[in-house]
Amino acid sequence: MVHLAKVSNDADASAPIIEGVDAVVLDDTFHNEYTSSVYGSKFAAEDLPKHEMPEQEMPKEVAYRMIKDDLSLDGNPMLNLASFVTTYMEDEAEKLMGDSMSKNFIDYEEYPVSADIQNRCVSMIGRLFNAPVDDDQHHAVGTSCVGSSEAIILGTLAMKKRWKNMRKAAGKPFDNPNIIMSSAVQVCWEKAARYLEVEERYVFCTQDRYIIDPEETVNLVDENTIGICAILGSTYTGQYEDVKAVNDLLIKRGIDCPIHVDAASGGFVAPFVNPDLKWDFRLEKVVSINVSGHKYGLVYPGVGWIVWRGPEYLPQELVFNINYLGADQASFTLNFSKGASHVIGQYYQMIRLGKRGYRAIMMNLTRTADYLAKCLEQLGFIIMSEGSGKGLPLVAFRLNPKDRHKFDEFAIAHQLRERGWVVPAYTMAPNTEQLKLMRVVVREDFSRSRCDSLVADIQHALKSLGTMDAKRLEEHVAHAFLMATRSSRASHNHIAYQDEKHSLQGKTGKTHAVC
Repeated sequence: MVHLAKVSNDADASAPIIEGVDAVVLDDTFHNEYTSSVYGSKFAAEDLPKHEMPEQEMPKEVAYRMIKDDLSLDGNPMLNLASFVTTYMEDEAEKLMGDSMSKNFIDYEEYPVSADIQNRCVSMIGRLFNAPVDDDQHHAVGTSCVGSSEAIILGTLAMKKRWKNMRKAAGKPFDNPNIIMSSAVQVCWEKAARYLEVEERYVFCTQDRYIIDPEETVNLVDENTIGICAILGSTYTGQYEDVKAVNDLLIKRGIDCPIHVDAASGGFVAPFVNPDLKWDFRLEKVVSINVSGHKYGLVYPGVGWIVWRGPEYLPQELVFNINYLGADQASFTLNFSKGASHVIGQYYQMIRLGKRGYRAIMMNLTRTADYLAKCLEQLGFIIMSEGSGKGLPLVAFRLNPKDRHKFDEFAIAHQLRERGWVVPAYTMAPNTEQLKLMRVVVREDFSRSRCDSLVADIQHALKSLGTMDAKRLEEHVAHAFLMATRSSRASHNHIAYQDEKHSLQGKTGKTHAVC
């Protein structure tokens, strides 16, 4: 996901950081274009260009140092426990990816091995998800994507087109498609439905149920339903939705409705930690699955995958056979040119680790998550996630209302931020009475030792907040909430797009969880 940014006007470009303080003019007699010291050059005494491209060039050493210094104000990715995205890869993987950055992946004629590596990855992932392999005429098919957001849009588009074709063939109207999903979906599902003009039908969460209810889900299906989204690993609590129960109900009632499984986070976890769980192509109603390579696939951000059970679930008119840069190729993506490095990084991880290596990592993450949950429970928190491999390796938790704390989860998150941790607080999906929670994602580089450090800091945060006097605590809570929601009022946001009311967040106050 990328942010929409406004183009600065002249007033923005000339506005000083502090009102009334203009740039200080110094004697530039000794300021050269570049000296032996980066910080002795004229560039160190000037603002970095922010609104318009400079007229003249800058020495490479200076450009590198100025940008590096600017980026040093970012947070530490390893302490960002809000995100599922991979923050560690081996040096050999990084070198392979760096060597491939200049390869345009779409140029199959020039880089045939890189193209074949994608095919190998699709085959490995399809077989990991138990795609049918015993029919020579109907091979499963898949492709790489920039991430699960692109994969979900492609999956939704395929379901809509297939539904439309069936309705047209039957002489029935096809102008009112709908898709069924949990109200706890990640925002990319809202975007897919909105962009493709499909009505969203929500199975709403409750105060004690944070995923879809299978019977309620199937009850929403009608002749205009293009498909059901089932999530293997809720963004909020990490719980796996009961795909098998939805599948079995559809079969029992004789309903022809496909299921797309959003396995963005769980697709590289469940097969290794809970292999007997049936959620994939072993279920006949599951027609497509997406997974993020840059989450528990253990690759840096920029790669996702989608696999269809067979070509009948990916209508032919959506696939383009194009002679591009010298070779014929079949393409079903939202963009053409992209680097090959992330696909190669995924291949490295899969052959380097193998199933045993992935299993060892995912089991360790599950153990760490279970340990963290027990520690937080001892500190008085209510645990909302499931342990022992029944869900993702994360811990979702909230304050116990019986303890009558004068502070909330946002205040704790802000207190932890002062120690460098990014542990987000969220407002849950609608119909949960504005339930608040916090979430820690346990990633590959979150060791037991680092977990102990986090627990100690949470304990310290509770103690600090508990000893604040009423007035100071009230100010702290208000400030914490302001900081938690400041991105919606960031200066780069165009005024025309602020305070939207069409999404679940705009309508209900639900916080879209980071993924």
